[in-house]
Amino acid sequence: MEQNQSTEPKNNNRVLLIVALILVLLGINGVLFYMNQQKGKQNEQLTADLKVKDSKLEEQIKQYEALKADFERQSQEVQGMGLANDSLEAKIAAINADLLKLRSFKAGSFSIAEQRRFKQRAANFENQLRKKDEEIAQLKSDNEALYTETTTLKERQNRLTDTITTVVRSNQELAEKVSIASRLLAENIRVGVINARNKEKDDDDNEFRAKRVEKVKVTFNLGRNDVSPKETKEIMMRLIEPDGAALYNLSTGGGTFMIDGSEAFYTAKQDIVFDNTRQPVQFVYAKGAPYKTGLHTVELYSGGVMIGKSTFTLK
Repeated sequence: MEQNQSTEPKNNNRVLLIVALILVLLGINGVLFYMNQQKGKQNEQLTADLKVKDSKLEEQIKQYEALKADFERQSQEVQGMGLANDSLEAKIAAINADLLKLRSFKAGSFSIAEQRRFKQRAANFENQLRKKDEEIAQLKSDNEALYTETTTLKERQNRLTDTITTVVRSNQELAEKVSIASRLLAENIRVGVINARNKEKDDDDNEFRAKRVEKVKVTFNLGRNDVSPKETKEIMMRLIEPDGAALYNLSTGGGTFMIDGSEAFYTAKQDIVFDNTRQPVQFVYAKGAPYKTGLHTVELYSGGVMIGKSTFTLK
């Protein structure tokens, strides 16, 4: 009986030990479970932080790519206006360098400090971009205004040129009309002959015997002309023989002059002060050799223009 009583305390102690061990194990398991839960939460937080960082990095890269595209657009616009774009090329180079740096970040390595730094740089680039857009818009406006002004000036110049051309043409036409209107006119042209005895003979039919002709006398009046200025006029006479050759001799006052751009011989010449009084003019010409028989022509010129013409016949 005493043996049974001593056995019971030992069993109780063993039970208590087992219970204590179980409680310790349960406590350890509880601690491990709690620690696992905390570690899981930390991992979830780290994963969330990595996603945020990656998202920020992608956003920053897209922002820089957009900035690069806008600066390249500005560069093309400036170049299209024929202006230098060195500053824009420098900005594009800087953005390319930043993009290279951003793309080099590993997952989760895009720190908050780097995020702030690149965000600030992007803000500076956007500010420069906005100012450059305003500058380009002003340049375009100025160019459009200048183009409009230039076009207007060209139109005015063209109109002025047309007006000047019209005035010049009108003046030329007027000058031609005045020139034509101011031409002299030989009126009442008469041809007579003078023989060796110095006797003069006229004939209404202008027919004379060749062997009796020593000199040929041509008389006429300068017709009235209120347009022609009162000044010295050069009058040329051409005495043309039946074969079509004009009598010409330097010793007797002959020479050459221009008719319609061509050189021609004249038989005699006089300088007459035109006074618009229908003044008379006469030429007396001695050939100094026998005259040919046939139809002769007398042509009178002033200013290179024929002012009168007559014929006579020597038999």
